[in-house]
Amino acid sequence: MPADLAVIGLGHHGLPLAQAATAAGIATVGFDTDPRPVAELAAGRPPVDGSLTASEIRRMLSAGFRATTSPVELGRVRTAVLCAPTPLSPDGTLDLTAVTDAARALAARLRPHTTVLLESPVPPGTTEGVLRELLEAGSGLRAGRDFHLAYSPDRLDPGRFDPHSRLSGLAGTPKVIGGLTSACTESAAAFYGRFTDKVVRARGPREAETVKLLETNFRHVNIALVNEMAVLCHELGVDLWDVIRCAETKPFGFHAFRPGPGVGGHGFPVERLGAHRPLRLVELAGQVNQRMPQYVVQRAATLLNEHGKSARGARILLLGITYKPDLADREGAPADEIAHRLMDLGAAVSFHDPHVPDWRVRDLPVPRADSLYEAAAHADLTILLQHHRVYDLQGLAVKAQLLLDTRGATPAGTAHRL
Repeated sequence: MPADLAVIGLGHHGLPLAQAATAAGIATVGFDTDPRPVAELAAGRPPVDGSLTASEIRRMLSAGFRATTSPVELGRVRTAVLCAPTPLSPDGTLDLTAVTDAARALAARLRPHTTVLLESPVPPGTTEGVLRELLEAGSGLRAGRDFHLAYSPDRLDPGRFDPHSRLSGLAGTPKVIGGLTSACTESAAAFYGRFTDKVVRARGPREAETVKLLETNFRHVNIALVNEMAVLCHELGVDLWDVIRCAETKPFGFHAFRPGPGVGGHGFPVERLGAHRPLRLVELAGQVNQRMPQYVVQRAATLLNEHGKSARGARILLLGITYKPDLADREGAPADEIAHRLMDLGAAVSFHDPHVPDWRVRDLPVPRADSLYEAAAHADLTILLQHHRVYDLQGLAVKAQLLLDTRGATPAGTAHRL
């Protein structure tokens, strides 16, 4: 059965988009060159990152969604959305390899009048540059004349995404669109309008691409600010969490961010755009945030020392090792570096996370605590890295010998806060 839509790339971004489109009644096929996620989805099993549950996958399949590795399917759709990953390369720029591979696969089967949309984070100029060139060279068609081409930044919030909710689903999140031509923009708007309440038209693809850059860097710069404030306030003996609580009552000119043990997730701060000058503020923010795992370990060693214990040989329990609460996704989570550094100090590290059945650091298995309270009582130090809703922090504070809370989630006075 032909599909209206092909979602190319079935990762943390493409799969929820496919889910939203399917829920809106759009006949959707998911394409990925990796046979593993395709096989898992076809069998009704959820992705390992926990972005969708098994029941949600089953509902997608029953509604007609299909996952495939066959590029032939790409030549049978009216709309194709590229959701390929763009990880950071060693030089700090975005690696576009998966995007260019996806473009070549699509180009070989691109038909006239198809609408092609790119949602992957990319440097400004990619849509009308690299992507356009690959699609035109591989298809013999011309963008803006024979097919529509536009960019729309991904704005999904992992862990809060619900395709049936007007608030946390795609419907309630305005969709920014920048087309190569006005006709391209309107074609993209017509597509997204099928399951999004509001469409915001950017001047062009470069402006839409830069929206994603600004939104991602905004998050990282502001987290860096409160991370620096956390270090300063600890030195001054000031309760930063109370400071933030009071500051966020200001109805204008302030947006609350909170510190943590590091910044995880799929949205990387981009400080360099090829030959262009670096964004110095973003560069500095990255340095601040990258130091937080080391600072957490330093605080842990100091706490142990203040209570007459050494980090060497100490039993340390890490609670929550994912990058976001109530989600299994561990992309960029600071837990790995923190565990690594604690092991370097000679600590015996164990962990508890209701969403992660096993964990390896340095290719060695980290012991998983089955009984949370028993493990906290047995550990010399318990460190809360992620606040999953199942954690009774007041109860943990009573059971734990020492509790370091890096999320400010414990009741005031019950634990040592970051």
